[in-house]
Amino acid sequence: MTDHTTLEREIAAEQRHLDRVYARLAELRRSAAQAEKEGYRLARVGNFGALVERDAMVFHAAQRRYVLDAEHEGLVFGRLDLRTGQVLHVGRLGVRGEQAETLVVDWRAPAAAAFYQATPAEPLGVVRRRTIQSSGEKVTRIEDDLLDPEAAPAEMAVVGDGALLATLSRATGRGMRDIVATIQREQDEAIRSPGSGVTIVSGGPGTGKTAVALHRAAYLLYSDRARYAGGGILVLGPSSVFVEYIASVLPSLGEETATLHSLGSLFPGVSATRTDPPEVAAVKGSLRMRRVLERAVRDAVPDGPDELRLLYRGQLLRLERRELDGIRDRTLSRGARRNEVRRAAFDAVLAALYAQARRLAVPRLPEQPAFEDEIIERPDFREFLKAWWPRLHPRHVLDWLARPARLRRYAAGVLSRAETTLLSGAYRTAGSPGLTVADVALLDELDALLGQPVRPKRPRRDPFQLTGGVRELSTFADRQRAARAAARERPEDYRDYAHVVVDEAQDVSPMQWRMVGRRGRLASWTVVGDPAQTAWTGDPQELDRARDQALGRRRRHRFNLTTNYRNSAEIFAVAAEEIRRVHPDLELPVAVRSTGVEPVALTVPAAELAAATVRAAQALLGEVEGTVGVITPVPRRDEVAGWLEGTANSRLQVVTSLQAKGMEYDGVVLVHPGEIRAEPSGVRTLYVALSRATQRLTTIEPTP
Repeated sequence: MTDHTTLEREIAAEQRHLDRVYARLAELRRSAAQAEKEGYRLARVGNFGALVERDAMVFHAAQRRYVLDAEHEGLVFGRLDLRTGQVLHVGRLGVRGEQAETLVVDWRAPAAAAFYQATPAEPLGVVRRRTIQSSGEKVTRIEDDLLDPEAAPAEMAVVGDGALLATLSRATGRGMRDIVATIQREQDEAIRSPGSGVTIVSGGPGTGKTAVALHRAAYLLYSDRARYAGGGILVLGPSSVFVEYIASVLPSLGEETATLHSLGSLFPGVSATRTDPPEVAAVKGSLRMRRVLERAVRDAVPDGPDELRLLYRGQLLRLERRELDGIRDRTLSRGARRNEVRRAAFDAVLAALYAQARRLAVPRLPEQPAFEDEIIERPDFREFLKAWWPRLHPRHVLDWLARPARLRRYAAGVLSRAETTLLSGAYRTAGSPGLTVADVALLDELDALLGQPVRPKRPRRDPFQLTGGVRELSTFADRQRAARAAARERPEDYRDYAHVVVDEAQDVSPMQWRMVGRRGRLASWTVVGDPAQTAWTGDPQELDRARDQALGRRRRHRFNLTTNYRNSAEIFAVAAEEIRRVHPDLELPVAVRSTGVEPVALTVPAAELAAATVRAAQALLGEVEGTVGVITPVPRRDEVAGWLEGTANSRLQVVTSLQAKGMEYDGVVLVHPGEIRAEPSGVRTLYVALSRATQRLTTIEPTP
């Protein structure tokens, strides 16, 4: 763990350099603005040559000012300490000082390539690589990789996760240095695997799977920017807590073109964080739900009209439920999508009314086109159509499942009676808390089944068009920049990603794989996970089929990470003992770091659980300098958070055992481990919770 004073000293050093860079940037911006102003003065000369010179001068000055403004945020994101003793700061654009000295190297310059390409196996002359995170003009976080320990001066500080590896590298004996080489070689091979196909990275807790996934995204963007920035990279995590946790990593590597989502936010306009009990999630996540939803989208609208009655030229025209149901069934045959065939359904109703009018010999009956025009103009007919065949949002149809009679009809012969009862109970009580994470995949499936309503395309707005038909004066460069921005603009529900990264893949259900697969039809993939940590309690063969269908026939590149360098050996021994309850022969990663501090296991009377939790959290905040996580059973998260309201500390976070997936904390207080173990996938979930701590672990079990 990095000494707190060392961390502050290193951040202060980077802040001094950043202050110098931004001061220089302000000077350059003032110079660009002055040059732009001087360019306009040239027009006063009055000859053609001056106008041409003015245009060129103004264009280049304005372009430079635009670049300086656009790259202001997060300008410097990296640093390279080289074997030669030279220090290079890497950023979004190159900046030189008044004496032409290099303050920032543009990330696209050859000198910056080592920031992305250097590895412990091939350090390329780099001793230490540092990523720098900032907010505005203030450095907020730094993280180091020691790539060449033998070349590192004794006084060189190594901050963050890299400090763990640096400590191991500098430990006495060849064995520890071999371990570090193994860790870094395993990770680097996965990071730099071929960009095409599917890269599958597996490994137990603490092996750096998430770091590999995110560094791989940065590496792909750097190695083939045209492909991956153009098509986009989707990084998908299991929870919103996890996505917030990793949100700073790619920007700190100089990449902001990736899109981050949790499984609960992948469908447009929805951000679900609530989780179902495992047995309910297993039903919602099963591929059988597709058959249930297919039946739902073909059903009549709840409380919709069951007949159509129109008085036409003194004659009553009537279509009863049986006829309307027949029109609906015929219109929806052969996989037609409901929102896309509304017009066909309306035409079928008009045709049925006209056929009936002919049978009834309605006097002065016009030809069918004229008859349909008359009927369509009638308000009562238009209101019927809206109620009988409305434009449906997936949420509308999902709400139908809350009606027990409908759900039983849709699930008949697909789900068991017990599964139908579970699902019915979940949806009857879902009104107030809202959607769960598992529901988001069902919304996406319904969206695919319903289709999009047919609407006329709107012409793209000219960004330089002002009111009254007046067009704003613009340069060719302005128009080119606007065109490039329009080309990069993606719809809210974008589905043509060039690469998809799935972290904690072992918890993606079959229905969620279908949802993710729709976004990756053209993509290569990186899939990261640990089967031993899965919370999925459904059919494993069904899960394999859904995953294989999403990934397609792309070539697989498999990597296995075997060394746990995050957990102390003392902490991981407790987690390993837990998982061996269900997998006695499981090959687990080897924890190589020992702190000499054993985990603390407390048993307290139930009445004292709240006070004991508060004391344990406060104790860990005093013992570690980093984050402390309080992990709870899913139903108890809000209750435990209430106990800790008086412990206001930005380093403290209360999460459920499921939200803890992929997270890590310097210290962990695990509340009610026995209750977590009793859940359907409880042993695996408890294994995850026990392996979140890097330094200190306290478990608290109440007595009955």
